[in-house]
Amino acid sequence: MTTFMEREIAEIPAAADAVLTAGEAARIGATLRDKKFPFVVVCGRGSSGHAGVHLRYLVETRLGLPVSAAAPSVVTGYDRPPQVAGALFVVVSQSGRSPDLVAATRAARAGGALTLALVNDPDSPAAAASDLVLPIRAGPERAVAATKTVTNSLVAGAALVAAWADDRALREGLAALPERLRAALALDWSAWSADLRGAPAAFVTGRGHGLGPVREIALKLAETLRLPALGYSAAELRHGPRASVSAATPVLALRQADPLAEGVDDLVRDLRGDGLHIQACGGPLGSLPWLDDGHPACDPIAMLVPAYRAIEAEARRRGLDPDAPAGLTKVTETL
Repeated sequence: MTTFMEREIAEIPAAADAVLTAGEAARIGATLRDKKFPFVVVCGRGSSGHAGVHLRYLVETRLGLPVSAAAPSVVTGYDRPPQVAGALFVVVSQSGRSPDLVAATRAARAGGALTLALVNDPDSPAAAASDLVLPIRAGPERAVAATKTVTNSLVAGAALVAAWADDRALREGLAALPERLRAALALDWSAWSADLRGAPAAFVTGRGHGLGPVREIALKLAETLRLPALGYSAAELRHGPRASVSAATPVLALRQADPLAEGVDDLVRDLRGDGLHIQACGGPLGSLPWLDDGHPACDPIAMLVPAYRAIEAEARRRGLDPDAPAGLTKVTETL
C-alpha cells in the first residue's frame, strides 16, 4: 500500500515548480532590496528550523547580513520581547499555527522589525501577524513526517535571497531545480538505509548550505524510524562528537561542490580510514548515486529526496507507519 509520505515525496518536484513560478518570492525579494537591515532573525522549530538554517547561510553568504536564530520561549516563557528595531524577522512554519511562533512574530513586529512569514497556509495566525507573507505553495500534506513542505520552504527561501541579492547564478540554479528533483526521485539510497539496520544510533554530516538538510535528515530518522540520530557540521564532528562515532553508528555525509567541499571529503576519508561505516553523496568519494553537480545551495535540497525515499521505505520494511510516527501530530503547538 502506498503511504502518504511516499506520495508526497513524489510531489516534491511539482511543488517546487509551483512556488518558483508563482513569483511571490521574487517580488518580496525585490522589495527587500530597497531596504537596509542591521541583521536578520529567523524563527522556526523542527523541520522549519532546518529550513531557517539553510536560509541563514544564503543570507550571510549572499548579503553579508548576520543572522540570528530566535528562541520563541524568550517571549512566551520569560516575557522578554526582543530588541529588533529595524531588523528583518522571518518566521518559517508549515502550519503557521504554533502559539510560540505566532507570539514571537507579534513581539518582533511590535518591537519595530519588518516581519515576513514563510508559511504553507497564508491565512494562518503567523501570516496574519506578519507584514509580508511568502506562501510556500506545497499544497496539502497528510503525512505527519513533513517532506514537500520542507523542501518548498528551502526553495522559497532560496528564491527570496536570489531576488533580494540579485544573484543570477542562484536564480539559474533554482530554475533547474524542479527537473533535478525529478531526477533525484530515481536515486536509490538503500545501501545507506541498509547500514541503519541494527544500529543503536546514526549520524548525518555536511557543511555550509548542506547543514540544514543534514539536520533535517537526522530528524526524519528519529521520528520515522525511531532511531536516535544527530546532524552535525563536518567541522563539529571532528571535535567532541567524534568520540561517539563507532562501527555501530553509521554516518551519512552530504557534500556540495563549494569551498567547504574539501573539509567534507577529508572527514569522509578519515572516517573510512578508521574502518567506520560512512556513506557519502557527492564528490570523488561519493558512494551513493547522485546527479552531476548543480548549484551548491540547491544540491542539498535535492539530496533530501533520495534520503526521504530511503527512510520511508525502511520504515515500511520495519513494520512502522511513516504517516503516523509514535507520539506525534501534524501540527505541533508549543509555548
